[in-house]
Amino acid sequence: MSSRKRWLALSVICAAELLVVLDNTVVNVALPSLGVQLHANISGLQWVVDAYTLTFAGLLLAFGHLGDRYGRRTVMAVGLAGIAVMSIGGALAADLGQVIAARAAMGVCAAAVFPATLALIINIFDDAKERALAIAAWTAMAGFAIAIGPTAGGFLLEHFSWHSVFWINVPVALIVLVAALMLVPESKASHVGKYDPLGIALSLAAITVMVWAIIEAPHQGWLSPISLAAYGVAIASLVLFVFWELRHPSPVLDMQLFRIRRFSLPALSIAIAYFSMFGFLFMITQYFQGVMELSPLQFGIHSLPFAVAIAVGAPLSTVIAQRVGTTSVIVFGLVVMSIGMFVAGQVKVETPYVGPVLISMVLMGLGLAIVQGPATESIMSSVSLDEAGAGSAVNDTTREVGGTLGVAVLGSIVASIYTTKVGPRIDALPDAVMNPYQKSFARETVISVIEIAKAPTNSIFASQKAELIYAMKAASLEGFQLASYITVGASLACALAVGFFLPWSRPEGDGVLLAWRSKERTASSTLW
Repeated sequence: MSSRKRWLALSVICAAELLVVLDNTVVNVALPSLGVQLHANISGLQWVVDAYTLTFAGLLLAFGHLGDRYGRRTVMAVGLAGIAVMSIGGALAADLGQVIAARAAMGVCAAAVFPATLALIINIFDDAKERALAIAAWTAMAGFAIAIGPTAGGFLLEHFSWHSVFWINVPVALIVLVAALMLVPESKASHVGKYDPLGIALSLAAITVMVWAIIEAPHQGWLSPISLAAYGVAIASLVLFVFWELRHPSPVLDMQLFRIRRFSLPALSIAIAYFSMFGFLFMITQYFQGVMELSPLQFGIHSLPFAVAIAVGAPLSTVIAQRVGTTSVIVFGLVVMSIGMFVAGQVKVETPYVGPVLISMVLMGLGLAIVQGPATESIMSSVSLDEAGAGSAVNDTTREVGGTLGVAVLGSIVASIYTTKVGPRIDALPDAVMNPYQKSFARETVISVIEIAKAPTNSIFASQKAELIYAMKAASLEGFQLASYITVGASLACALAVGFFLPWSRPEGDGVLLAWRSKERTASSTLW
């Protein structure tokens, strides 16, 4: 395959990746409009985000194996077609349940696309240096898509309704589908084993039940019987999944891979990075639109520094890691992310945009970019070409599970603190200030400030209304602060683990790496 054709194929693959990742974030900016028009509470809005990431994360392993078995380009093409169809369903949705169902179906289709993108790159680029550059481009596109989502969504919402964030997918998916069939070569594994449907079902059950329990915990109670039962089911499913995978002749997830430190620790780093980043994006959406009261387009423009930091940092970090080693770069990136989240936790209602807000976004973007490129390259260097789809699926699953839990855990922490702080104040208000529905919505999310501020109020209650709005903003930022400290702790703990356990030297050449990988598999019992 000529160099020109390889890079053309890469551009199409990155376009497919852009579509999938953009769907993860572009809907964030539409959450206030969805919440107001469809009468959704904070739990419902979390499910709009997590319905996509749940099915996406839960089925990445399955579709990674299907791609290895039946052809990665074929599975990717089916997924692109499915995204176009399911996006039409989302655009035509008439209530919140239909939106969530459409998002879940889109996540299934996205799971068919995403593992194939990285697996195809690994098979198309056989030169180590070209492969590293291609992976750098892939990681830069993933990060850029995550960050540019608010701007794209803001532009659409400035001119159209929230339905437009679904309609835009249809022509894009069809164009990328045609380009993929024309320019991307097919590849599949030369040897495949028996399929593992039970493993897929157990992994999906563990992820889904755990995220449901966390999202609903502010309403059900963190230690209520139903929450405790859900935790138990999730943990039991996870234990059974590991037990089954260790004994299955062709597991959907080869648990032996996690005994390879250059595989498991970078995968953990990506999970923690996306846990922090998705939680940060979910919170910053509420901050910009609820606390700063920006329009969707203004929100998108204000978030651009985050996108620029990722776009600049991702390719540079992968190249630097080739020279100085993966460990030092990942550790540095995690520390940068933790500093960014700590700064974000200091933001108050009166804090100007140019200052802690801007600094935190730049540091978060740079930290994410610095971590994910070298970590992805390390993960994919630890698997054979036949395992490229499965390895890519693991890489993608860790980031999606991390992101899903970030929205669920951090969003629920913010919701718990916010509701505790503002609930009694809202309940004490007379109906002349707020009607029962407005009270219910205001109890759930600071995004309700948008509607409260616009609603006409008798001058007698004007000062009371202003005090309530300020209290709502302050309460949400208290929740943001605690959530930020949790991500700081997680990032620093992961940085310590990577720095202590991951070798600081880098194996030179594919042959040495393969030999070293085999040695780590056989001697894994001595590594931990």
